[in-house]
Formats: sequence, structure tokens, C-alpha cells
Amino acid sequence: MKTIILEKLKSTEKIVRQIEVDNVLVFVVDRAVDKAGVRKEVEDLFGVKVAKVRTHTLKNKKIAYVKLKAEYPAVDVATKLGMM
Repeated sequence: MKTIILEKLKSTEKIVRQIEVDNVLVFVVDRAVDKAGVRKEVEDLFGVKVAKVRTHTLKNKKIAYVKLKAEYPAVDVATKLGMM
């Protein structure tokens, strides 16, 4: 049975600016998952290459900031997900 790593995509004005300027997507993820698991899941689901994953735990939630490599625009992924 496959566990769900990416629970949802976060969307605020600040995050939209990060998508456009920094090429970063922000997800709420399962707290038990490590950075390598987030990287693998994003690369498999969206067909992109990840440059870096940063995580932040806040109020019993884990937030993952996923920076994509320059040749894969985060705007394209966000558009496919209906965020932009």
C-alpha cells in the first residue's frame, strides 16, 4: 500500500511570488516523511528534477519547500495543478 506523502499544495500570495521568482513549490506533507521521500515523490508525480528540499514543522504539520531545477519552471507545474 502506497502512503500519501504530499497532502496538499499551499497557495498564498507569498507562495505564488516564490513560485514565480524562486521556482519553488510548497506542499503540506506527512510528518514522518524525510526530504529524500519528498524529492522522490515530486520527481515521480510531476516529471521534474528537484534542486533542493527544505522542510519546516509548524503546529503538527510539516511544510516542504521544493526548489526545482532551472529547466523545469514551477509555474508550469502550478498551472497543471490549477493553482495559477
